[in-house]
Amino acid sequence: MTTIARVAVIGAGGWGTALALVLAQRGKEVSLWTRRADAAEKLRATRQNPAYLPGVAIPPSVEIASGAPPKADAYVFAVPTQHIRATLTKTTVGDRPILSVSKGIEGGTLLRPSEILHEIFGRAHVTVLSGPSHAEEVARGLPVTLVAASKAEARARLWQKLLSGNSFRVYTSNDPVGVELGGALKNVVAIAAGICDGLELGDNAKAALLSRGIVEMARLGAALGAKKHTFFGISGIGDLITTCYSPHGRNLRVGRAIGAGRKLVDVLADMKQVAEGVWTARGVRKLAAKHKVDVPISEQVDAILHEERPPMEALRALFARPPRSEEEDLA
Repeated sequence: MTTIARVAVIGAGGWGTALALVLAQRGKEVSLWTRRADAAEKLRATRQNPAYLPGVAIPPSVEIASGAPPKADAYVFAVPTQHIRATLTKTTVGDRPILSVSKGIEGGTLLRPSEILHEIFGRAHVTVLSGPSHAEEVARGLPVTLVAASKAEARARLWQKLLSGNSFRVYTSNDPVGVELGGALKNVVAIAAGICDGLELGDNAKAALLSRGIVEMARLGAALGAKKHTFFGISGIGDLITTCYSPHGRNLRVGRAIGAGRKLVDVLADMKQVAEGVWTARGVRKLAAKHKVDVPISEQVDAILHEERPPMEALRALFARPPRSEEEDLA
């Protein structure tokens, strides 16, 4: 299928809503689906999504749907990773193209979002989209550049054509594993960056953390079948930079609060949006142990979040590691 007239966006969070706006601007018939009927009614009445994108109008051309997901020529799945399976198990998409924009690793199974979708839908045509893309900016038409990745080049190009416009640029890639992992793993490093900020460790420390963080991401990605160089592109280091510096960064915000001395349970209770890195940290640690990959930063983040390890103790553990050559890691 190459003719796409109607697109259903499943998940009415910030990113799902922003992509619905982008697709509507491209002249597509768009349905924005939310699982909660009361949320759908509020969206219809106000034509805004104040919990995620305050001040951004949803045009009348975007249909707001709930209940059974609408029929469409193509689907965008923008559901938080930990809720994909429960949300979509009864959904039917047939052989329609799917775009996955979720970022994370499912607890228990350690699967990426696209792998979960393959389990739910069988031999579905899944393309992944990732890169530095805060919904708050995309919804307001600010420039953004992302990567659509699929083993089938035609699928990646289909979504490239559907989404690309004046301020929305999409590159293609044949490394969906690397592109998808970049979006997941950077959230853990972003929490570490936030902890660094909360502890007031300074710019030198944060720069070193990000530099070593991207190496760690690439090392684990390569062990999981990704191409190492993917992590030094838009969906890797590009996404990492914005996540670790933008005021919109949810994972950065969690890390800053933890570094400042707050408990994780209290931080999460105050948040309306999902900080995927909190759960991804545990998944990364398990995957690294399974594949015998060294991920010291992610390991310490997981210990801080889920084992209540004091951040300064984690910092000391990182600096106590044996000295080594940087060339070994960058090869």
